[in-house]
Amino acid sequence: MKILATQDHQPPAEGDTRVVALANDADALALPLDGVERVDLHFPNFTDGRAFSQAFLLRRRRGFAGDIRATGDVLIDQLVQMQRTGFSSAVLRAGVDAADAQRQFERFPGFYQGDAVNPQPHFATEKAAA
Repeated sequence: MKILATQDHQPPAEGDTRVVALANDADALALPLDGVERVDLHFPNFTDGRAFSQAFLLRRRRGFAGDIRATGDVLIDQLVQMQRTGFSSAVLRAGVDAADAQRQFERFPGFYQGDAVNPQPHFATEKAAA
């Protein structure tokens, strides 16, 4: 997952159809994706998890292969789950150290369940490799 500082994130420019900011109450299944390269999903606060569902729907059901970016109240504790539900980048709040955020991925090297990025469960992946 690509970690961005607040100053490195550029919100969608008016008229740019390659980048879409999807509202939390919008239906991710109805979003037209022709020509879209990045979808920004916003966390208004860390307790609002609708963007997790939107990311999963875009990645798994819609097959969106572009950048799904988390913006807003992004906590480093949630980055691993964000990646597992389909996010490919996240914008950290001001004052949050990117090195601290990156360490979250080192703490959890693998998972038993499948997810939006790796749909095969861990045991099925091991059987296929044997």
